Amino acid sequence: MLFAHDTEVALIAAAALVNTATDTEELPDLAALEAFLDTHGFTGVREHTAAELASVQQLRPRLRRIWEVGEDETVAIVNGMLREYDALPQLVRHDSWPYHLHATPADAPLVARLAVEAAMAFVDVVRSGELGRLRVCELPGCGNVVVDLSKNRSKRFCDTGCGNRAAVSAYRARKAAART
Repeated sequence: MLFAHDTEVALIAAAALVNTATDTEELPDLAALEAFLDTHGFTGVREHTAAELASVQQLRPRLRRIWEVGEDETVAIVNGMLREYDALPQLVRHDSWPYHLHATPADAPLVARLAVEAAMAFVDVVRSGELGRLRVCELPGCGNVVVDLSKNRSKRFCDTGCGNRAAVSAYRARKAAART
């Protein structure tokens, strides 16, 4: 394990949240938001309102910037989120999780919990000197973000089948070249 379990879970959730902002909105309604939160194990209070959905959708570009900028701007974004939401890290244990960090109370607004969970994970990434593990999918035209948690830093594609599409494309190109 490269990072603590809660850090890895938060990084994966942050990338998944960023990747919901595509040409076809993948968080179009409250049901989609609920499914996303359930998939990624988010606990705490949920308002189930259009305003809550809009605030989560508006967080995505801010998180995406972390994949696009260098260390100093990443630190500025992370520190800004921690300050904005009054993060106060504490060890907690709940459900089937061992002790891990939460930096907002369970009754904080959902967007605050999402932002701070991601920010705390990015703190570990920066402190470990591992920003290179945050990438954009290498398949031309994809644009999804990737968190490379592999030991050998080899993850190049997102998890939406882009690796398979790249392999098929390369195979077809080799076959076409062999025929000429």
